[in-house]
Amino acid sequence: MVWPFNHFRKPRQAPRGTIEAIYGMIVTQAREPIFYRDLGVPDTVNGRFDLLLLHLWLLLRRLRTVQSATELSQALFDRFCEDMDDNLREMGIGDQTVPKRMRAFGEAFYGRVQAYDQAIEAGGEALAAAICKNILNGTDMDQARRLAAYARATEADLGRTDEATLLRASFKYPPALTEDITR
Repeated sequence: MVWPFNHFRKPRQAPRGTIEAIYGMIVTQAREPIFYRDLGVPDTVNGRFDLLLLHLWLLLRRLRTVQSATELSQALFDRFCEDMDDNLREMGIGDQTVPKRMRAFGEAFYGRVQAYDQAIEAGGEALAAAICKNILNGTDMDQARRLAAYARATEADLGRTDEATLLRASFKYPPALTEDITR
């Protein structure tokens, strides 16, 4: 017998361990020293935040193509927000200021997602220009091209990863490339 009130239940959420594992992979990849040492990302709070957003965007972009990943995508975004809130509090930001900063983080996230989505669809130099503006503070287009090439390679790698592997958190981000990948 089908229970008639099932549609009133809250949807089952992605397992917390899976969310933590995937978010941990995003953070670990965004903290790879090569990005800061060799690819020109400023080793600052803002630089780390922007690189985290880039990696989160890449994965969420891939998850948009997976029908059963809506809950996981939302849970990852929620975990990102929770992490940002925790970081603000660790830095000593007061309770009255945290909501304003969180709103700014949300605006930054959605602005970058839109910019990166439009840029990757446009092709050519558009993604490098968006990365240069958002991650490299408008300087060093050569490094931006290398980061854009890395982002495209990561997008392709995630695109080849089957859905079950993504949903089980069994995938890996590809290594950040050290050789000249813009050719």
